[in-house]
Amino acid sequence: MVRAHAILYFSLMIRFLLFSLWWLSPLQDDTNFWHILAEVGFETKKDPQGYTVEVPRFSQHLKSYQGKKVKLKGYVIPAGEVGDVEKFMFSALPFNVCYFCGAAGPETVVEVETDEKIKFSPDAIWMEGILRLNDRDPDHHIYLLQQAKVVKK
Repeated sequence: MVRAHAILYFSLMIRFLLFSLWWLSPLQDDTNFWHILAEVGFETKKDPQGYTVEVPRFSQHLKSYQGKKVKLKGYVIPAGEVGDVEKFMFSALPFNVCYFCGAAGPETVVEVETDEKIKFSPDAIWMEGILRLNDRDPDHHIYLLQQAKVVKK
C-alpha cells in the first residue's frame, strides 16, 4: 500500500513538473488557456458497476468557461493513433511527452471535434473552439473543444 502511494505521488510530481516547465516557458502566451485547464482535481468514486473511477472536479473559475470560446496552443496527436480526422486529441505537450505516453496528466489534453481536416505536424498550432467540461461521460475526455478551427495567434 505504501509503495502504491509512493508511485502515485511520484507520478503526480512528474506531471506537475512537466506542466510547470511548459507553463513557465517563454512560448506561453496569456491568451493560451492551458493554465486554466490545470484547475482540476480528481475524486475517487465507485461507478454503478462497482468499479473504482476518478471523477474530475473542476474549479469554479474553470466552470465559468463552460460553453465559451477558448484558444489553445498545442500539438495534434496523430489521427492514425486515435481514429479519425474530425475527432482527435490536442495536447499541451509534444507527442513524445504527452498524456498518452504517461508523461503528463489528463489536464494537458483536450478532445477536439472539428469540420476541418487537420494534418499531423510536429509543430505546435493554435486552435480555437467551444469548451465543454465532461465529468459524466466515460466515453469522452474530461475536456472537449467543439466547433474547433485552426487559428493564427
